[in-house]
Amino acid sequence: MHIAEILQYVTLGSGILMIICILLQQRGASLGAGFGSSGELYTTRRGLDKSLFDATVVLSVVFVVSILGTILVP
Repeated sequence: MHIAEILQYVTLGSGILMIICILLQQRGASLGAGFGSSGELYTTRRGLDKSLFDATVVLSVVFVVSILGTILVP
């Protein structure tokens, strides 16, 4: 396998995993928050929510770097 093929697989895999992580995250706002009556002022991420957020950030960095690598590698 050449490095260009590996980068394509990394791009595809990180893109799919990033979509899954984004879809698994809970929405912080309820329906009432859209009309200005939010009950929560500030919340911190804890547990699985924080892990999913961190994984999403890491996967997005891997995705962008693999795309740049695919562009730069002949």
